[in-house]
Amino acid sequence: MSSTLTALYLRLTGLVERTKRWHWLWPPIGFAAGICSFFLVNRQQWLGGLLALGMMLAWLILIAEGLWSRLRRHRGQNALPRKLATFVAQLIQQETLCFTLPFFLATTDWASGQAGFTLLLCGATLLSILDPFYYRLAERHRWLYFGFHALCVFVVVLVTLPLLLELTTGESLLAACAAMSLFALPSVANLRIARGLVGGLAMIGISVMLGVGAWGARAWIPPATLWINASSLSPDFDAAARAPRGEMQLTPAQLSARGLYAYTAIRAPRGLSEKVYHVWRHDGEVVDRIALNINGGRSEGYRAWTHKTAFPQGSEGEWRIDVETMNGQRIGSLRFLVSDDPQQATLADSTISQPPGIPGWRITNLIPGL
Repeated sequence: MSSTLTALYLRLTGLVERTKRWHWLWPPIGFAAGICSFFLVNRQQWLGGLLALGMMLAWLILIAEGLWSRLRRHRGQNALPRKLATFVAQLIQQETLCFTLPFFLATTDWASGQAGFTLLLCGATLLSILDPFYYRLAERHRWLYFGFHALCVFVVVLVTLPLLLELTTGESLLAACAAMSLFALPSVANLRIARGLVGGLAMIGISVMLGVGAWGARAWIPPATLWINASSLSPDFDAAARAPRGEMQLTPAQLSARGLYAYTAIRAPRGLSEKVYHVWRHDGEVVDRIALNINGGRSEGYRAWTHKTAFPQGSEGEWRIDVETMNGQRIGSLRFLVSDDPQQATLADSTISQPPGIPGWRITNLIPGL
């Protein structure tokens, strides 16, 4: 048994050494896989799920490597050299970040705190492909390296679980927080806080705090597999055709007389059922919160709408309709201005607009059979 493990160890070491020559290929491959999974999430969800499953298997291999190395060191045998283990971790982290980045770039509401999280992810991706900085982090700043590793675990679980297990955004976020806390434990051990019971409790406490902190900051985390495909404001609505109709200037008198429809088409993975909310805000204050149930699988997005008829006195000013998940993650927003002057008031003309950026692309139309 020992000779078999030794032979496997030598073969694995040789394979990793040969892979080093081609390590520059991993980031573009991971990014391409993420782009493909993003666009195939509805039309060919089995392929998107297969790519996500590959990412999870890669993480399991990385975890198994760490446990195996610890076991061999405990038995007095050679483990995978630290630099070699760091190289393997770097490959997996590059693949993870490049795979998940397209999802977050597409679903981020750039006018909110979500922009900070996605920019952090962009910075982490850049760090993972700059070898001098990455290896300096790994060797000299182990506590930062542990945080980097935890971030990678967090985002890969957040993106892959809705694709593979059809979990809601809230369930996936909770699982991602738990996974980050659990998988961070081996990395926290490198901090060498203290020995014995005190050290063990401190490591568990730090790991749990990471998960709790991520959950507390959920409003700043984009819902990676939900995005608005189209939106519109209108005075009337054709429920049979699920389409907005009519037009009016958004003056206080018109809103009091006719109300306002807010229409959104929300794209989600096939099989996913989730409750979302249209949160109506006037000058930043919440005045209404209306629940909607959506079902994933439609390439144009699940069409849902709300009709607000009760507008408060003094409704003039800036209005925003935030589309949020049950746990408060913002999917997108609709904005309009209410004014007594029809020339300044927003025109709600039933025009269905697509968001700028990746969600508005129709790249799947270029691929035959999709």
